[in-house]
Amino acid sequence: MTAPGSLFTEMLLLLAGAVIAAPLFKRLGLGTVLGYLAVGVVIGPVFQRITDTEEVLHVAEYGVVFLLFIIGLELKPSRLWQMRGDVFGLGPVQVLLTGLALAALSFETGLATWQGSLIIGFGLALSSTAFALQLLNDAGDINSRYGQRSFSVLLFQDLAIVPLLALITVLAPGTEEQAATPLVDFAVAIAAIGAMILAGKYLLNPMFQIIARTGAREVMIAAALLVVLGSAAAMQMVGLSMAMGAFLAGVMLAESSYRHELEADIEPFRGLLLALFFVAVGLSLELDVIVDHILFIIPAVIVFMAVKAFLVYGLCRLWGSSHNDAIQIAFLLPQGGEFAFVLFTTATAAGLLSSSTASMLIAIVTLSMALTPLGAALAKRFMHGETREELDEDFAGAGADVLMIGFSRFGQIAAQILLAGGSEVTVIDDSADRIRQAANFGFRIYFGDGTRRDVLVSSGIERAKIVVVATQKKETTNRIVELIQSEFPNARLFARSYDRVHSLWLREKGVEYELRETLESGLLFGARTLEALGMSEARAEEIREDIRRRDEERLQIQAVDGITAGRDKLFNSPVKPEPLIKPKRVNVQEEAIDEVNAGLSLGKW
Repeated sequence: MTAPGSLFTEMLLLLAGAVIAAPLFKRLGLGTVLGYLAVGVVIGPVFQRITDTEEVLHVAEYGVVFLLFIIGLELKPSRLWQMRGDVFGLGPVQVLLTGLALAALSFETGLATWQGSLIIGFGLALSSTAFALQLLNDAGDINSRYGQRSFSVLLFQDLAIVPLLALITVLAPGTEEQAATPLVDFAVAIAAIGAMILAGKYLLNPMFQIIARTGAREVMIAAALLVVLGSAAAMQMVGLSMAMGAFLAGVMLAESSYRHELEADIEPFRGLLLALFFVAVGLSLELDVIVDHILFIIPAVIVFMAVKAFLVYGLCRLWGSSHNDAIQIAFLLPQGGEFAFVLFTTATAAGLLSSSTASMLIAIVTLSMALTPLGAALAKRFMHGETREELDEDFAGAGADVLMIGFSRFGQIAAQILLAGGSEVTVIDDSADRIRQAANFGFRIYFGDGTRRDVLVSSGIERAKIVVVATQKKETTNRIVELIQSEFPNARLFARSYDRVHSLWLREKGVEYELRETLESGLLFGARTLEALGMSEARAEEIREDIRRRDEERLQIQAVDGITAGRDKLFNSPVKPEPLIKPKRVNVQEEAIDEVNAGLSLGKW
């Protein structure tokens, strides 16, 4: 057992190494995953500061559990249906053909038995979601046709990890002897999955509604962790993997109004523990084995990436991709992925692979990931002069054209206009009661705090064309506007204004469009009242438009010279605000009318 002092020192080493290596490797364009692996290699095999890697790896495996939970959260049935041709067509064929081809190569080279070769082949068939999506984001190609197709393939690869983990259990030595009652075990597993589906449908949403009503942030986080770890433990108890349980829990909550909040709560744990997992993989590398087999590893990387790229290119062309798109996908996805580490580590523990073989394979995957940015850059040399097609609609995550923050009366009316116009709207609100009431009328909104950056990212702000801030309190609106302008400077902001002073503040901040919540309703109400008093509709509308124009002119003056500028500008400004109405003046009325005009300019009305 590790001494407490030693454990504390090891934790400091791991944290310090991650903090130093992740930004450094990110700056070099190699990605944080390679940074974490390098930290593990330096701390473990090189300097021997941490030798008990199994304990670290056991804790770090929860990073994979959290990752699969988040993947499950992203799998809304509607989203899968839109990409069904690529996700369930191109994706399975790519994994199957590439896996079998690489399995045959590994078996012929004598790396492992046929069972181990199958795991090697399918492990290498999976690409790095983290690497590929980061390259797409950096190039601004996430919404391109080839970017959409690449994401669909990656999505199926993420799904494939679940049956591949189950395949390890089937192929592991001694499985036949241990499974004395296979039918009973199978029935128990199916019953457990069914129970989890029922729990997700009838228990989880009501539970989160109750917790959200309390307003206790820490309880919501605790509930999210309970769902993930509880579902993982439940699946492990019936003989399935913990990852399978977390994945199912995520899928059950994919349509939940609390999906974005759950994703934001789990993301820090997933990121930290997954980083620890990569560090633990580095700790477990056997450098002497790599040095001894360096002449095998380097050619193996070249051959496996070439075979994978060739098959991906051919399949994409078969699925209708242009030459340019197929080339870009082939050069984006030839590397091994994060899940290969999971498969090879699990297969080693199950006795399908030797530790030395696993070390070689991990080194091969690591080198392929390091070469990916170079390969993506070389793709342009093989492309023709075709124009790349851009897609208007978004496809990744829950992002829509419009992200609306706040769903009170103002937001509800605006959302109806947007939906009637055919625009997709992602709405987040932090009121559990409002979410429940809106669901009764068919609205789809998500529980989340719009003043938190992680919630905004999870809600798709980076993909939204317009961000609508429709919160009730101007203080909350101000916080959200300042956060978005600081963290997402390219976002187009439309904001609900509380009053005249608030409108001036929003304009000063550079908000693209703002509207006082009572302006249009007051103007319409006044016009209709004039009609009720006998005025013609055309004349009432003319007065209404004139008042709107004069109000905007006063706002423009005050935006330049301040809220008190209205009185000074009242009679000597190039834009002269005039009386709201033009009665025949008598001496006794003139002073009172001038006072009304000055009051309007000062923002009293």
